[in-house]
Amino acid sequence: MRLEIVTLSSIPEVRRGDDLASLIRQAAAREGGEGKNIDHSVVLAVAQKIVSKSEGAVVDLREIQPSAFAQSWAAEWSRDARLIQLILSQSRRIVKMDRGVLIAETLTGLVCANAGVDQSNVEGDDFATVLPNDPDASARRLRTSLGCGAVIITDTFGRPWREGLVDVAIGVAGLDPLDDYRGRTDRHGRKLAGTIIAVADQLAAAAGLLMPKAAGCPAVLIRGLRWQPAEGSARSLQRKPEQDLFR
Repeated sequence: MRLEIVTLSSIPEVRRGDDLASLIRQAAAREGGEGKNIDHSVVLAVAQKIVSKSEGAVVDLREIQPSAFAQSWAAEWSRDARLIQLILSQSRRIVKMDRGVLIAETLTGLVCANAGVDQSNVEGDDFATVLPNDPDASARRLRTSLGCGAVIITDTFGRPWREGLVDVAIGVAGLDPLDDYRGRTDRHGRKLAGTIIAVADQLAAAAGLLMPKAAGCPAVLIRGLRWQPAEGSARSLQRKPEQDLFR
């Protein structure tokens, strides 16, 4: 297998109400060249930030009234109380709050820092983005509008036990995000019992190499992947609580 990953570098600043599929299609046509054609052979990886912006998932912190708890915790760790309150509002459950770090389970079941609330690449100190209400639905809409084979919406997550951040899939359409090897055999004929590959996360991490934070390249096209078309959902990447040893 040979994968080709090509960035789309001319997508303009995305704002509330923008037709994101149209902006992506126009960028691909404008840039032209080999690998920029969008068709059923393509997996599109797109950064969560522009999806949130286009869907209006941008919050004016000046409109937030922090609770006493948010104010107290923010004061203790020199954080913005309005931001803490927004994080709490986007959380189904707080997993850990310690040393100024807040890990939360989001309303859609993701476990990540700050419930996905983020101020990077947002104009003004008084604004923050939140995650899309339904990232899978967002991915499905883009896939339908663009006519590509699959869509992965990516976001940057930390990882237990590991330094550094990687992009993972928070929304998927058009492919199964997991490849279950259980029951297959390795090269020596041993049956595999616990190997499940997170294909969507692997693709998101690869795409992240071409989507550095300050580069203004929030979408890439991936070609050469062999996959069976499937409805797909990023929710299948979330480990069930009864199987999670760290909850």
